[in-house]
Amino acid sequence: MDKEYAIEIDVVQGIERVMSITRVPKTPSYVKGVINLRGVVTPTIDLRERFLLEPKEMDDRTRIIIVSLEDYDVGLIVDGANDVIDLPLSAIEPQPQVVGSVASEFISGVAKVEERLFVLLELTKVLEPIKRAEVT
Repeated sequence: MDKEYAIEIDVVQGIERVMSITRVPKTPSYVKGVINLRGVVTPTIDLRERFLLEPKEMDDRTRIIIVSLEDYDVGLIVDGANDVIDLPLSAIEPQPQVVGSVASEFISGVAKVEERLFVLLELTKVLEPIKRAEVT
């Protein structure tokens, strides 16, 4: 089974099917472009590429998770979005020294629930280049 990643529910604005993405010149390769989501232009990044993981074709399971951090929204392209899971604080541990191939700076911790292991993402670090680009 592939790794499962988790983000805090309070930053999630919605989960969308893949839609038309307009490429933006002179952006990092993991920034796939922008989408027009109900009249709001939203930058969209491919988390696989951001984490330097093996590329994968988008399919029927691919989703765009819309997250809102501080004063900006970003779409995260993911292989699939499962369900909302209540992670008890007791199940969350600090990030281990090594977590596969995802850079440790992008990880805030790990949680084990039953037989599943979730890698908790530190979205402020993952999205830092996007925020810097919007400021300039």
